[in-house]
Amino acid sequence: MQRRGLLIILSSPSGAGKSTLARRLMAWDPTLAFSVSATTRAPRPGETDGVEYFFKTKEQFAAMVETGEMLEHAEVFGNFYGTPKGPVEAAMAAGRDTLFDIDWQGGQQVRRSTLAKDVVSIFILPPSIADLEARLRTRAQDSDAVIAGRMAKSRDEISHWGEYDYVIVNRDIDTAEAELKTILLAERARADRQPGLNDFVRGLNREFDTRQTGA
Repeated sequence: MQRRGLLIILSSPSGAGKSTLARRLMAWDPTLAFSVSATTRAPRPGETDGVEYFFKTKEQFAAMVETGEMLEHAEVFGNFYGTPKGPVEAAMAAGRDTLFDIDWQGGQQVRRSTLAKDVVSIFILPPSIADLEARLRTRAQDSDAVIAGRMAKSRDEISHWGEYDYVIVNRDIDTAEAELKTILLAERARADRQPGLNDFVRGLNREFDTRQTGA
């Protein structure tokens, strides 16, 4: 009963924990395909092209958008981010779920695309704004100016929570992870996501008929 793969969107303001939750979900279920985004920002220390991101020039990125190779794209903090369409469609056709770690703009575009019926969208909220800022400073990846910019943008990002199917408040990372797994398992079990279910039930009924005939 191979089903069509799901598109699992995780979004949150920077620092709310979506990337950590995405890594944990991938470790829990290695069959998940992770959607590697393309970006025009410079690689951070330790990042490898094709692993964390596909690093592109602005000209390369614009060409991919122009030729329809991007499922979604957006400008964030002066850099462009987008999802190459080909790997996503290949995973879906093979029955593999694809995990997206993208912002609300990208999520909105995917939900409005031709793949909308296969989308499960989840928004991650921080327990407080003070906690959000503390997390940004703890990871020590950005300058004070960049952190200030991310905090200023957080209010707008959080305002889009109502567009999502599910919302998780990340008070504790282990609890949030458990809630995320529960959502995924429930969505996979939905009757309308199991295209072979009618044939399977007909097979069960044939077993009943055989048993009755044999009796």
